[in-house]
Amino acid sequence: MNDLNLYVDLISAQLSLPKKPIFQTLLLLESGATIPFIARYRKEQTQSMDEVAIFNIDNQFKKLKELLTRKEFILQSIQEQGKLTEELNRKISECFDPHRLEDLYLPYKKKRKTKADKAREMGLQKLAETIANEIPLDLNSEAKKYLTPEILSPAEAIKWALYIVAERVSEEEKVRAWLRSTYSKNCYLSSEVIEDKKEEAQKFRDYFEYSESISKAPSHRILATFRGEAETLLRIKVRPENEDSIIEGIQNNLVNKNNESSIQYKKAISDAYKRLLAPSMENEFRKNIKDKADEEAISVFAKNLEQLLLQAPLGDKYLIAIDPGYRTGCKLVALSPNGDLLHFTTVYLHPPQNQKELAKETLLHLLNKYPIEAIATGNGTAGKETYDWLQENFSEHCNIFLVNESGASIYSASEIAREEFPDQDITVRGTISIGRRLQDPLSELVKIDPKSIGVGQYQHDVNQIRLKESLESTLTLCVNKVGVQLNTATKKILSFVAGIGNNLAENIVKYRKENGPFPDRLSLLKVPGMGAKTFEQCAGFLRIKGGKNPLDSTAVHPESYPIVQAMADDLSASIEELIQNKKLRDSINISKYVSNSIGIPTLKDILNELDKPGLDIRGKAEPVAFDRRLMGMDDLYVGMIVRGIVNNITNFGAFVDIGIKESGLLHISQISRTFIKHPSEKLSLQQELQLKVLEIERERKRISLTLFLD
Repeated sequence: MNDLNLYVDLISAQLSLPKKPIFQTLLLLESGATIPFIARYRKEQTQSMDEVAIFNIDNQFKKLKELLTRKEFILQSIQEQGKLTEELNRKISECFDPHRLEDLYLPYKKKRKTKADKAREMGLQKLAETIANEIPLDLNSEAKKYLTPEILSPAEAIKWALYIVAERVSEEEKVRAWLRSTYSKNCYLSSEVIEDKKEEAQKFRDYFEYSESISKAPSHRILATFRGEAETLLRIKVRPENEDSIIEGIQNNLVNKNNESSIQYKKAISDAYKRLLAPSMENEFRKNIKDKADEEAISVFAKNLEQLLLQAPLGDKYLIAIDPGYRTGCKLVALSPNGDLLHFTTVYLHPPQNQKELAKETLLHLLNKYPIEAIATGNGTAGKETYDWLQENFSEHCNIFLVNESGASIYSASEIAREEFPDQDITVRGTISIGRRLQDPLSELVKIDPKSIGVGQYQHDVNQIRLKESLESTLTLCVNKVGVQLNTATKKILSFVAGIGNNLAENIVKYRKENGPFPDRLSLLKVPGMGAKTFEQCAGFLRIKGGKNPLDSTAVHPESYPIVQAMADDLSASIEELIQNKKLRDSINISKYVSNSIGIPTLKDILNELDKPGLDIRGKAEPVAFDRRLMGMDDLYVGMIVRGIVNNITNFGAFVDIGIKESGLLHISQISRTFIKHPSEKLSLQQELQLKVLEIERERKRISLTLFLD
């Protein structure tokens, strides 16, 4: 408990959150509760903190536990060396800054043999102490005492002794702390092109002669320079502008006298900075700015992914999906409301075959055979031409949607796709994926590696472990926010439900196949591996349409069913009547049902669910009408007004699908008439915009846009 209080104090200071809900959150996390469950069903304990706040608490908790483990290792290591003093023990025990902790450990850390080690073996430790303590004497005469067959002159003795002094300076905690503070304020990221690679490095030409304060450099520029370095096209540095003043600053801090020893001491300090401290600080600050840039890029990616996953579904509708193509034709499937394959064929709309009439007959046949409500076509090769042909010929029959097909080919070749459609080839699977994305984007996109969905920037350059953690957390958040239909959900989407995971998801699907649909949530307890704790975590996020209990189709947790029953009993009504009759619900005094475990936040959530049982929070997909005159970049001109959909958001702007292969860039400076820090303040993925073409670079395939404001 005392250890937990220590974590609470530190986390509270780091995140500026009150201590009590942090303490309760840590207790819940330590008991095995999941973040979605805590955020949705334990609001009384957390003071209604959302998933992001709880995730941040969990993340800081893990970092602090790692830090404490590191401290224990360091203390043990120094103790084994017999060098752990009471003062050093206190400093390490009280330290919660990872950089300072490593500074404290540095003098005792095992490292490769250094020049200072060799100088000590040569017996020059005392001469080094004479210099570092600025003893006033004839240093040349003093150095003669240390001559050996290996040390042939006083100058040689002094040179080697200075290596010991330099190492001591580089390991001084106060020097490193001062230097770290100075770098934080005055450090610059600079890059230059490697001279013989100018032609090859043209995509990095903005960074051929680049320099910017690390405190101001945005993440995309940091990551761009690091990518250029990784491709051996750029050379980058992370250093202060005036390093001579840095050396002088350290000398002023350490050197107190003016004698021969002092002069040599200053030489050692200069060497310590150039040879030891500057490379060490550069590595540290390179890592710091890269980590910060990674976190910003990962955060943007996660926000984009969340918006993409939560885009409105068409719902359980019959539809036709098309994967467009030229020479090999357009793959076409008809899907049931559950996404089952009803029909597959290939039509040849485009050159060289141009069998448009035959394609039209095929689609009309399917429209007559099935109650088709929409046609979805992918936005890749030949997507715009296919979309325009469908609009011209079938817009009176049903809605036409242009669907982002990023990652569909990844899905079609995946193990999940082979498992779902073992008898179909990858072209059929990819086309099915396009259609299912329209029916339910979340259910389909969770099957694809998020990095392949195309809503990030520099996703291959950032820390891959952190990226994976963040994106999986986002997937989990979205799945649990929307809820999952228990009797139709795939194994993949079930695996993201709070508390379930891959093995239990497989058991649920297997049990469903063998025993038929689940009649109610409680029957989940019959699934092998489903214990009481797991049921508590997952039950509220699983929905059953038309089951025995009407509450099973809502987000009301089974633990709260007795409360709803009590409300109904007090009104002499059934639960069904309570759900159907708003007047009855409005007459409920929720304060009457407050208890030690259930408070007003949970009771309000219950009533909200009864108001809209089973309602999908994502809304419903609506088609967007692109300009049918626009087929490619050659049809664009400066000043042209176009309609578009935001398909990616970065720190510097948004990329917009305007109905052709190339997306246009809406720079952050063109998004608002007032200053904004980030495009997401004004824009969201899938948002429709009216735009004006600012600039066209046909050779580089770049389109610059601005918002069209009447």
